[in-house]
Amino acid sequence: MKTSSPAKTNAARFLDSLNIAYELRAYEVDPEDLTAISVAHKINLPPEQVFKTLVAHTNTSDHVFAAIPGDSELDLKKLAHAAGAKKTELVSLKEVEPLTGYIRGGVTVMAARKPFPAFVDEAIELFDLISVSAGQRGLQILLTPADYLRATAATLADLTKAPPRPGEAP
Repeated sequence: MKTSSPAKTNAARFLDSLNIAYELRAYEVDPEDLTAISVAHKINLPPEQVFKTLVAHTNTSDHVFAAIPGDSELDLKKLAHAAGAKKTELVSLKEVEPLTGYIRGGVTVMAARKPFPAFVDEAIELFDLISVSAGQRGLQILLTPADYLRATAATLADLTKAPPRPGEAP
């Protein structure tokens, strides 16, 4: 399943070191639209199978990764509960690269600058294949959820906000 066309990123080399099969899938980057939903359309996967990786800090000043389906919104209270903290907040955009080594639109848990604890939404188990950033804009890694969990040592948790009920304001 490995492809040799796009250049390998640190995340891909990390997966190689674990003997984990994956596919690299390149797409054209629109700097004005870095959403996971846009990426999903470009790589021909449903948005719920394209997981976006967010970075948050807890009230105990620890940092954590949260990977959630591309069509979902992170519930910070649920992330705090999963992380054993009272409160979590997303880090500012200017903090993302110094903390992870990756820029917005290219953040991944794998081969990040610092090995923060990772949490992934339990919806990951619904799929045979998921996609996450390969560590740079314009490149995704497709792999099985089991391999993602093995590579990231992520903890499964309910991390997303429930969609509004019909007739309810979002």
